[in-house]
Amino acid sequence: MAISGNKGEWSEIYVLLKLLGEGQVYAGDAELNKIENLFYPIIKVLRNEHDNSFEYSINDNIVIVTEDGKELLRKSVADFLKQANTLLKIIQKSKGTFTAPEIESFMSEIHCKTLKAKSQDKTDIRIVIHDLRTGMTPVLGFSIKSQVGSNSTLLNAGNTTNFCYRINGCELTDQEIKTINEIETKQKILDRVKEIIKKGGSLSYYSMVDATFKNNLILIDSLLPQIVAEILIQCYSTGVYDLKKNTIEITKRNPLKYDISGNHKYYEYKIKNLLVASALGMVPHTPWNGKYDANGGYLVVKEDGDVLCYHFYDRNLFENYLFENTKLETPSTTRYGFGEIFVGNDKNLYFKLNLQIRFK
Repeated sequence: MAISGNKGEWSEIYVLLKLLGEGQVYAGDAELNKIENLFYPIIKVLRNEHDNSFEYSINDNIVIVTEDGKELLRKSVADFLKQANTLLKIIQKSKGTFTAPEIESFMSEIHCKTLKAKSQDKTDIRIVIHDLRTGMTPVLGFSIKSQVGSNSTLLNAGNTTNFCYRINGCELTDQEIKTINEIETKQKILDRVKEIIKKGGSLSYYSMVDATFKNNLILIDSLLPQIVAEILIQCYSTGVYDLKKNTIEITKRNPLKYDISGNHKYYEYKIKNLLVASALGMVPHTPWNGKYDANGGYLVVKEDGDVLCYHFYDRNLFENYLFENTKLETPSTTRYGFGEIFVGNDKNLYFKLNLQIRFK
């Protein structure tokens, strides 16, 4: 049976072949440029396949070994790089879900039978690297993000990611509420918020819908729910979705009244912590204990096939990459139940906004 997957799924195989073929991976900066003097030699890649685990060790050749140390195969490094280049061209030209028969026989030969390695967390690939600065050779889990396909999400939307706001400063009739809720423009949430503001109203953070996600945010920072709520208001009152730009704007407004006389970057620092947590371990619907699953960081596949490493050891580079390359996005309003004015039990008017973060 042919193996089928989308661009993101096939990119995981591409990264496996590419890293083994090149034997090293370069770090990237916030603008996705290669840092020429910062790279990590790769000693081996570890991969789980169903009930079996394999080591792909890099020596003069690629040596494939079972979990109990039995050598299965030796292949030329050049073979892996050739197959990686072939697969990249297939991924670049394909759409939707597709097969890659040109690669499947090689995958079978190297005991790679699935597109996605078996994992219970955000780790897509486990690598033993040689850290030239420390001399250590840790096993690190990385999450793979591909720019060859559509932009991937960093924090997925759900009913759990709704933020509830009280509408202050105006009284709306039933007909006015109905009229606003029936706005169906291309940017209907933005236009509904603008209409509320036009009628003299404003949104003030009231609560988060889901206690688990709220507690996850509080674990990162006690005021993060309020900060994210302000980011969403900023976005949907201006139509600017870039996360960095919205963070800069609420820094200027300083709605939480921080002491900014010393130019402390409170909002930026806390949003970056949210991005790192979302990238490496935290998901909204599951109680989070602060543990990073993908403890290595990110591997990013650029459109031209270059693979860049955002190593958690270089946290500033990793944070800046996330901060520079993410935006807010509006998911389905009907699926996640937000974007309409409603009357609460206390007779006040309320409105929900939803948080979803995607790479640009």
